[in-house]
Amino acid sequence: MIIEVWSDYMCPFCFIGKRRLENALAQFEHKDEVKVQFRSFELNPEASRDSEHTAPEELAAKYGMSVEQAKSMNANVEASARTVGLNYNLNSLILTNSFDAHRLTHWADTRGKKQELSERLFKAALEEAEHIGSADVLADLAEEVGLDRTEAASVLAGNQFASEVRTDETQAQQLGITGVPFFVLDGKFAISGAQPDEVFADALQRAWNERSTFTLVESADKPEGAVCTEEGCEIPQRNE
Repeated sequence: MIIEVWSDYMCPFCFIGKRRLENALAQFEHKDEVKVQFRSFELNPEASRDSEHTAPEELAAKYGMSVEQAKSMNANVEASARTVGLNYNLNSLILTNSFDAHRLTHWADTRGKKQELSERLFKAALEEAEHIGSADVLADLAEEVGLDRTEAASVLAGNQFASEVRTDETQAQQLGITGVPFFVLDGKFAISGAQPDEVFADALQRAWNERSTFTLVESADKPEGAVCTEEGCEIPQRNE
């Protein structure tokens, strides 16, 4: 079973949702037969790499509230994060453009490290207040999860894997995804937002139960159709 997850590293609810999915998967009987694929989604594609505003200031301006109210809102999200073992530092979050982080994640996928880098990027941005729009920071994080820093820096210096990011985002548009996190299970069930563990558990079981095997369609008249296998081709014999 395949679970596709659209998320952005600047999204606090995406890391919470990731943990809740992982909690549900840990209890799922068929977890070893589930593959999780992370997809790119930019909450603010127009964001600058270096913002002039703090996270509380940006939040206050966006929702027409005071900076203190914004900090209180962040405190609520931080409390939610703690329920799944995450220690957010949202008032110190460094606002930036996440496009390069997504590009680097796609490169990491070619080296078998996509899951590890995704986890590290979330932690760096939301818990450690690292500047994940910085090429130097991104290269350091790649090295931390066992990737080649020089190669990572080379990827970041160019425009490699930009098309992979855009493909994910185009697919999200085609599916009508306007917010993240967004989870698609086996192309049949969708979960929007960082839902409780039990919602993920229920969706996992339902998606598993509705997995369909092929329905074999054959002619009512014999002989059976000719079949080729790894051992060769078998031609059915007709009774004269």
